[in-house]
Amino acid sequence: MGITRRIVFPALRIVVWGVIATALAVIAFRSAPEPPADPAVPSAELVEPRVAVTTGDVTNTVTLTGQVVADPAASQKVTQRGVVTAVHAKPGDVVKAGAPLLEVTLEEPREPLTETDPETGEVTVTERRPKVTRETVEATTAGTVATFTALKDQEVAVGEDFASISPGTLSVTGSMVAEQQFRLLQIPTEATVTVTGGPAPFTCTNLRMGTAAAPAGAPEEGATDPAAGATSASVTCAVPGDVTVFAGLAAELEITAGSVEGALVVPVTAVLGRVEQGKVWVVGADGEPEERAVTLGLTDGSVVQVTEGLAEGDEVLEFVPGQDVVPVLDGMVGTDDSGEAGY
Repeated sequence: MGITRRIVFPALRIVVWGVIATALAVIAFRSAPEPPADPAVPSAELVEPRVAVTTGDVTNTVTLTGQVVADPAASQKVTQRGVVTAVHAKPGDVVKAGAPLLEVTLEEPREPLTETDPETGEVTVTERRPKVTRETVEATTAGTVATFTALKDQEVAVGEDFASISPGTLSVTGSMVAEQQFRLLQIPTEATVTVTGGPAPFTCTNLRMGTAAAPAGAPEEGATDPAAGATSASVTCAVPGDVTVFAGLAAELEITAGSVEGALVVPVTAVLGRVEQGKVWVVGADGEPEERAVTLGLTDGSVVQVTEGLAEGDEVLEFVPGQDVVPVLDGMVGTDDSGEAGY
């Protein structure tokens, strides 16, 4: 027992303190702060995303939100000045194109005839009846007479509105923003329409572009509108007569303005430019990007066709240098504060 107290316990105590000292030394050295990095020496390398020029199919399809509207009534105008001598229609009448609406009569006085007797020299003046011209004004379109203001014995002038005829047909119309107009520079003649809660999608014809109607509450002329230019044009197409829809229903127009197969394509984010001409940044053999002009074709909002300036396999920067990447809405690429867009 004496040996244990005098030899073993002191030895164990020394071992334990040695382990504790070693552990403290390890902790102290491992937690010591590292020397500060030299700011002149880069600690990481930033590599701009790159993509290869590939081939693919491109279908330029633009989808618009719109509604079913009744076609406006056609104004009927007087084609001859004079007095209304007969009225052949009234509001509510269903007429065909070319149907008589009213008759206008014009009486014009004529110079009297004068004769001189060769023997006596007596002059005889004979009054002549006025020249009478009658014209029947016909309906320019078929439909239902909506308004009719002409009255019998009323004096009328050429070009004066006297009636309107509602064709009873329907159209689908939708508004476009500027980016969508660029994608519809060559507008087709038809579109596919889906009416909310209505029949199966159908084809509407006579697709045409026009100026969008001013929304309710639009600022007066000369006033500043912060949203000016957001909606600048509309497209309208005719609803077939055998399709049952009603004015006011919401609709979606799908307009396909061309497609191409096996085209050279790049992401729209890689192109600076909107239509026809653009710029990309091609990665050279030394790894440095260089600006190059390209000719653009169709786009589907995600990729764009390049018709000149690039070859398959070329590497380009995925994003235009110096441009902020912003969310894409409805297949269109957003812009940064400068107003430029990837496409």
